[in-house]
Amino acid sequence: MMNRVGMRVRILGLDPGLRRLGWGVIDAEGARLSWVSHGVIEPPQGDALAVRLLNLFEGVNAVIAQWQPDEAAIEETFVNMNPSSTLKLGHARAAAMLAPAKAGLAVAEYAALDIKKSVVGAGRAEKDQVLFMVKRLLPMAGKAEAGLAADAADALACAITHAHKRKMNGLKAALSRGAA
Repeated sequence: MMNRVGMRVRILGLDPGLRRLGWGVIDAEGARLSWVSHGVIEPPQGDALAVRLLNLFEGVNAVIAQWQPDEAAIEETFVNMNPSSTLKLGHARAAAMLAPAKAGLAVAEYAALDIKKSVVGAGRAEKDQVLFMVKRLLPMAGKAEAGLAADAADALACAITHAHKRKMNGLKAALSRGAA
């Protein structure tokens, strides 16, 4: 798998959460996107925070080992009204980011508003709208045996966003080389 514009690139999208971490893998070849797999990592709720974070890290490591992505993308943490919840989400996000970094993958970060805008066309879209559009853009994801949970749909949306952004960045670079 070459990692250039126009060549197939496998992208891992991650939607971090301490209770449920969504992941999705797509292949991008030019403008064509193909679903590969998706799922949710759910650490046992009764375990200590450190054990749950380790479970997330090991789960993402297993996904990387199985699907061999070339690049990764993760949703940025949003700051909410509860500082403790924001901090815990940040921990889960860090655990998820370490696995692709350990594997030598570049990890792109996208705000939830950018992901929703890229996939749905509106930055304030609801989860069900994201799920609907992911199923439209990646029809095989909606037909998967395990179904498509909202967390996995969000992860696939993150991967789709990365595919769109990397394509645009590649086109911009090609245009700037042509102008030089």
